[in-house]
Amino acid sequence: MQQEKQLTNKKRKWELPHTYALLSFMIVLAALSTYFLTAGSFDRVEKNGRTILVEGSYQAVESSPITPFEILQAIPLGMEDSAQIIFYIFLIGGTFGVITKTGAIDAAVYALVNRLKNNGVLLIPIIMIAFSIPGATIGLSEEVIIFVPIGIAVAKALGYDSITGMSMLNLGAVCGFVGGMLNPFTVGVAQSIAEVPLFSGISFRLIIYVIFLITAIALVMSYAIKVKKDPSYSYLADLPKQDSIASSNTEQIVFTRKHAFVLLTVVAGFTLNVVGIFQWGWYLTEMTGTFLAIGLVAGIIGGLRINGTFDAFTNGMKDVVYGALIVGFARAILVVMEQGQVLDTIVYQLSEMISKIPGTFAVVGMFFVQLFINFFIPSGSGQAATTMPIMTPLSDLLDIQRQVAVLAFQYGDGVMSTINPTNGVLMACLALAGIPYTRWIKYIWKLVVLWIIIAIVGLLAAVWFGIS
Repeated sequence: MQQEKQLTNKKRKWELPHTYALLSFMIVLAALSTYFLTAGSFDRVEKNGRTILVEGSYQAVESSPITPFEILQAIPLGMEDSAQIIFYIFLIGGTFGVITKTGAIDAAVYALVNRLKNNGVLLIPIIMIAFSIPGATIGLSEEVIIFVPIGIAVAKALGYDSITGMSMLNLGAVCGFVGGMLNPFTVGVAQSIAEVPLFSGISFRLIIYVIFLITAIALVMSYAIKVKKDPSYSYLADLPKQDSIASSNTEQIVFTRKHAFVLLTVVAGFTLNVVGIFQWGWYLTEMTGTFLAIGLVAGIIGGLRINGTFDAFTNGMKDVVYGALIVGFARAILVVMEQGQVLDTIVYQLSEMISKIPGTFAVVGMFFVQLFINFFIPSGSGQAATTMPIMTPLSDLLDIQRQVAVLAFQYGDGVMSTINPTNGVLMACLALAGIPYTRWIKYIWKLVVLWIIIAIVGLLAAVWFGIS
């Protein structure tokens, strides 16, 4: 009997709810709020191409509670409202699937490792910078998972441990996400909702990105050097060795001329997008068209032929289904609050609460709100779609630049992703590397605290210097 109870308790072990379940719960919660919150609205005006709230115009209106059937309808309506962003994510995912299938990325990584493995410590900043760049430009995230065994194999071959190997890849990409100069999934989505020029404020983001990257590199290099000098320093020293992960042969893949042409195609495509954005006023549609061209040309050059290219393209889209549709579910929360006329009430109450924080420090409150929300919505694009419709008018009411509201989201999302247990990418990397979550926290917490301080200082500087 005792054994049966123990088995039952194991079966009933609490698990974190699925992200879609959390979003669905938030949709229901938003609907219930229409029964308890006072319905209200602000007057809105068009100014310089932006829709802004008129300060002091909030007033109560007739209540419009949401019915159960309207809750169900909110999800497809959310999908419709965010269709452009959803398909943008799908098509970029397809393009990346083609590029990955050509083997160009794998070959480039192997070539770099084999060229520099005799100067092991130099590989840490090189690899972290290399992974941070696509993190800052194309939102490299889930794709990091496939490189974890390579990173760990390299780290162990150089006398380091699995934490070092994973950190080189994961933290490098996260630094890019935090910087996010051209990240379409975070900055692109957030800025489009906030109605600020796409990828504006790039110079300020670049400065903060470099600071985040330098601190991360310093942590990983310091830790790696100590582990190599004394293996007992490793946070994994008392765990069983994982030789199976370290057995990857970094000389298996040869970087060929075909791979070089694929990567040149990618670079040329990204360059065209950057020029298009800043010189010709391109937006999501034009950028998506360029990504499609990159995928088609890369597939043909990479030897996938027509059928193989589109097979890889559809597989790439499958890989981003989880993150793409989150945007629609998140938008459904906004649909419910708008139909129930409580969105403006929430904005008003938040503005009243945050406005009590002295002066420009109100942006710090916005940052910590984003940190908290990331636990429930670990998807960067999903968090942007959920929070920016609220934070945008809130920033107007608090006389904070909308660009700074985007930065508060961006830094909250990026910093939290390093420790968030609901972040699927982080947990997948830890599982593949054999690193217990508690050991990772023990290793990373100091960097997280430092990054929070850097983010706060950066946000205050953005307010003081009027970044827009």
